[in-house]
Amino acid sequence: MTQDDGELDSLVRKRLRALRVAQGWSLEELAARARLSQSTLSRIENGQRRLALDSLVTLARALDTTLDQLVETASDDVVTSPMIDGSHGTMRWPVKADPGMTVMRQRMTEPPPDNPARMRAHPGREWLVVLSGTAVLMLGHRRFRVETDQAAEFPTMLPHAIGAEGGPCEILGIFDRDARRGHQRGDGDSGSDGP
Repeated sequence: MTQDDGELDSLVRKRLRALRVAQGWSLEELAARARLSQSTLSRIENGQRRLALDSLVTLARALDTTLDQLVETASDDVVTSPMIDGSHGTMRWPVKADPGMTVMRQRMTEPPPDNPARMRAHPGREWLVVLSGTAVLMLGHRRFRVETDQAAEFPTMLPHAIGAEGGPCEILGIFDRDARRGHQRGDGDSGSDGP
């Protein structure tokens, strides 16, 4: 076993214990959920028993996580700089853990379009939080007022548009792969359908 293997081994054991404690479970409770003996689980956590793949898979399931998350190591590229689109007033950050996901910050000054024909629908889901000001979210024929520190989440198959109310607003949006593609296809549109 190399030093890196030993560090990973120690990290996985610490994660197992931390996840168990975060759930508020005793050794006995997690052992029962994972169908392991309490002494086996204790020895795994304390480094007195080798980490076996079958035990890790069982423990990951019992802790409602994945094997990948249990063994994931930190990478050197922790900090990400935004991609800036000055013409649309946006900053975008890709989410490395899920390459299909994007986080975007946008300042809006115009209200959403009054004409429902200028709203768009496309596959996906969006989540947004208003960082400052007040945003108006149009979903079909419904109008939602979203104020500073409030969030909204919606399926993008509903015709939608987002704009400012009573002055500029700034929003932070998170898009799944399909929603991001829907917005990339429509970036040239004149309508304000969202971040």
